[in-house]
Amino acid sequence: MRIGELARRAGVTTKTVRYYESLGLITPERLPNGYRDYSEHDVRLVREARALSELGLRVEQTRPFLECLASGREHADDCPAALAGYREAITDLNARIEALTARRDLLVHHLRQAAYRGSAVSDPSDERIVMHDWTRIPADLPRPQDDGAADHLPGLAVPSLRLPSTTGDVIDLAELGRTGRSILYCYPLTGRPDTDLPEGWDAIPGARGCTPEACGFRDHHGELRAAGVSSVFGLSSQDTDYQREVVDRLNLPFAMLSDTGFRLADAFDLPTFHAGGSRLYKRLTLVIRGGRIEHVFYPIFPPDQHAQEVLRWLHADPVG
Repeated sequence: MRIGELARRAGVTTKTVRYYESLGLITPERLPNGYRDYSEHDVRLVREARALSELGLRVEQTRPFLECLASGREHADDCPAALAGYREAITDLNARIEALTARRDLLVHHLRQAAYRGSAVSDPSDERIVMHDWTRIPADLPRPQDDGAADHLPGLAVPSLRLPSTTGDVIDLAELGRTGRSILYCYPLTGRPDTDLPEGWDAIPGARGCTPEACGFRDHHGELRAAGVSSVFGLSSQDTDYQREVVDRLNLPFAMLSDTGFRLADAFDLPTFHAGGSRLYKRLTLVIRGGRIEHVFYPIFPPDQHAQEVLRWLHADPVG
């Protein structure tokens, strides 16, 4: 058969067939007119070389397999040399994996350096990076509108819900506000400097700004305590390990509570939304006193000034 027919039947290009010939992997007969004449055996050799190349073997590494077929064996890997070829290919692949892993780790290192540049850090490769600065929120964020989703909350008794804390304790929400006021602020999620937020995050009213909000409560924590607040907690649907990284990185003086099952949202019919394929809490703050919700802040905007907003309310309505 002619080269075009061989290439079609073997599923390769004529250029590939000529390349195999140049390496001596196939040796077609020559007709009296000088044309190459390929056989069914050549078709099988080219098919085998193609299949081995798809497994990741270099073309030159297919030689012992093709020689095994040429010797009359039923399978290309029936010969000891072919088995050695497998081992050589595996060794080469392991070396490539190690090289790619090293390259990936180097890219991650550069990503973290760029993401945390300008922050006070001890080691950009350290997973416990402490940031004393925080990302500013964009000036053109859309303002969330009051949809009335929190109007029913003031005066409700807080149920006994036990949620894990970043301190390792389990907090019973029914015990909040028994001595002084407790501030429980719910937020969607805190981003990490080296991790992208859900697509379109900035366009969702009230979504962006969880880190500035947390830092606001951090920076005004002493003032909140002086104004009669006995405890401050952040609450989201992220797991405790995720939250603990945020607490460490932002150096927060208060704990975060994890509510992955949205138990508080279901108990109080709190507003939530969906982004990036996940259900998330809408930003909302509860002032709890004596086991009941005394006051609700909703919607919250801008989030980086919310701690000051809570302080103003506390000063205007001090505990008697």
